[in-house]
Amino acid sequence: MTTTTVARDTFRVFGTTAVLLVTEAGALSQARALADAELAAVDQACSRFRPDSELTALNAARGATVTVSELFADLLAAALRAARLTDGDVDPTCGQALAGLGYDRDFDQVRAGGPASLATVPGPVPGWRRVELDDEYRQVRLPAGTGLDLGATAKAWASDHCAGLIAGHLGCGVLVSLGGDLAVAGPGPAEGWRVRVTDDHAAGPEAPGQTVTITEGGLATSSTTVRTWTAGGRQVHHIIDPATGGPARVCWRTVSVAAGSCVDANTASTAAIIRGEAAVSWLDEAGLPARLVRPDGTVVTTAGWPADNTPAVSP
Repeated sequence: MTTTTVARDTFRVFGTTAVLLVTEAGALSQARALADAELAAVDQACSRFRPDSELTALNAARGATVTVSELFADLLAAALRAARLTDGDVDPTCGQALAGLGYDRDFDQVRAGGPASLATVPGPVPGWRRVELDDEYRQVRLPAGTGLDLGATAKAWASDHCAGLIAGHLGCGVLVSLGGDLAVAGPGPAEGWRVRVTDDHAAGPEAPGQTVTITEGGLATSSTTVRTWTAGGRQVHHIIDPATGGPARVCWRTVSVAAGSCVDANTASTAAIIRGEAAVSWLDEAGLPARLVRPDGTVVTTAGWPADNTPAVSP
């Protein structure tokens, strides 16, 4: 079998590490330009930390109806679909809950700022059903006091969209990974895309984890160990349980899911963190291959996830 030579670019975006791989070295600069333009547009639409983003304007609208761009409408529709498919376990109305825990700016700044105080007492989030989206007229209304956060689904959506855009324009195989949420498109390597699944997407190949092969669709990993900080005297993480408005109870330190798209994979991996032990049967019944790692390093797999002869190691 002939091994395909892959060109690689790594850069920072959305406060995380992005990786761009293409099967034609000559296409890398054009691929990066396409990705940069698309990612800049997504950031302008839905960054929770930019004062000039559409999301910031919507969150500040105090219940008024706001006309949004087609891009923002698509991103919000993806988030509401994720909420519907998970019975509200993945809920975009967690913006205020995250801010109340101190995650009110770029994560690098949160971590550099040291321990945070709790700005609010956690409570159930407002709920995705209260978000009104008129697709035809691209109008959105949030109840006053509701704060959206599209971070998870928007990042996965951007991976899917960038991969498809680059493959469509340049005709090469492409892999786009944004903070470990990855999508592939186009004619990939004959041997498939080899991907290392670990707790931290930025870790090296020697980190505990598993190497798997992806040939289509997407793969996403949700973790309770990477985006952590101290708030109110305790360690917290960024995956909010909508029922409590606080960080989800840690049954799994990491959940990785493969699906037909990165958005679907991310939706399932995030919901699995929130569902805890019940996630195993849910993923199996949905036919979604997944790798779930307990805090002690024990690995559970579902729906045909490939076997791994190297056990995970407790950090």
